[in-house]
Amino acid sequence: MTPVIRVPGDKSISHRVLMLAGLAAGDSWVENLLDAADVRSTAEVLRGLGVDVPCTWSGRVRLPGDAAWRDAEGILDCGNSGTTARLVAGLAAGLGRSAVLDGDDSLRRRPMERVVYPLQAMGARIEYRGVRGYIPIELRARASGGLRVLRHRPRVASAQVKSCLLLAGLASGTLVEVVEPGRSRDHTERLLEAMGAPITFGPEDGGARVLLDPGGAPPALRPLDLRVPGDPSSAAFLVGAALVAGRRLRLEGVGLNPTRTGYLEVLRRMGARITITETGREGGEPVGDLSVEPAELRGVEIEPALVPRVLDELPLLAVLGAQAGGCLSVRGARELRVKESDRLALLASNLDELGVQCREWEDGLEVSGRAGPLSGSVYTDGDHRIAMAFGVLAVAPGSDVRIDDRACVAVSYPGFWEDLRLLSEEAA
Repeated sequence: MTPVIRVPGDKSISHRVLMLAGLAAGDSWVENLLDAADVRSTAEVLRGLGVDVPCTWSGRVRLPGDAAWRDAEGILDCGNSGTTARLVAGLAAGLGRSAVLDGDDSLRRRPMERVVYPLQAMGARIEYRGVRGYIPIELRARASGGLRVLRHRPRVASAQVKSCLLLAGLASGTLVEVVEPGRSRDHTERLLEAMGAPITFGPEDGGARVLLDPGGAPPALRPLDLRVPGDPSSAAFLVGAALVAGRRLRLEGVGLNPTRTGYLEVLRRMGARITITETGREGGEPVGDLSVEPAELRGVEIEPALVPRVLDELPLLAVLGAQAGGCLSVRGARELRVKESDRLALLASNLDELGVQCREWEDGLEVSGRAGPLSGSVYTDGDHRIAMAFGVLAVAPGSDVRIDDRACVAVSYPGFWEDLRLLSEEAA
């Protein structure tokens, strides 16, 4: 019998829904919010800024709008969530509220200058409280006046940077234009469009452009009423597990945003047999079902232009290269070195530990496929994507892959191991 699974709600969208609901003119109603540690961090930080975020998220959840935003008392703990730290920095700057943002040791190693610098260019008052370029940071309230118009051209496409600046412009009523060299996730743009914000966005000259023009005052936003689509990144790991295990699988209600489906394009090029059936739209996002059939995989080259659309799935694609014929390579992925861990280094060292030949570059990897079962221990450095990627290899028949920290998946997919068990008892 083919397992049928509904993956949990999209993490990126869940973060943004909580933030935007507080800015809406009225109450929003949302289903399938991701109940995981990273999104809980966003909820707790928003409470510290005056938003009445409910504690229980089961079923259909009411998110009160017209929030009574206030200066934060004490330090706002973003936990392990870079999305929380970067997007809330933009939100607080736009609102003119004071706050100190901090996080765990992993988050303290992730760069913040990419959002702090353009926010300061807009007139936000931000200071580093520790090492320059990293949290903790302090945002200071503005006595009067809004922010300055920003036209920003980042060197690397980043949904977090773009969303941070859009939130700053939205909350302050300031024009913001971001032109990226490639396409990054556009969940913020789609949600804002659904809420009636004055925003235009789309591809431009091989990259993407977004323009928010509130006209000098924060716009009135319609409340949201949606079911958060299933997280494509979470879905990707189950798709990969089905391919490794040689099992059929059906995933229902998965987000099909074209900025998030790059992994499906790569897997199909590798020989995967995946049927995509679009079933509707939620909050401007296409949603549908994925059906996976057993298939032999082959190695491919993942081009730098595709990297922004597969960044969270690259650990999965790399480990699948170990099970594929030939070589799988990726370049232009240096951003993986500043995620929750140095993912390129961890992928290379752990694949080597399992007996897989892997060449590491500054901006990528080349993985040589290996027939037969794999055996060894995996060091995750507390990184959920590394744990899930090598967990996928554990379902290969005859494999003995041991994960040192299975609990770290709680930041994005608390039920991952239970769902993986449906594909192979060997993953238990």
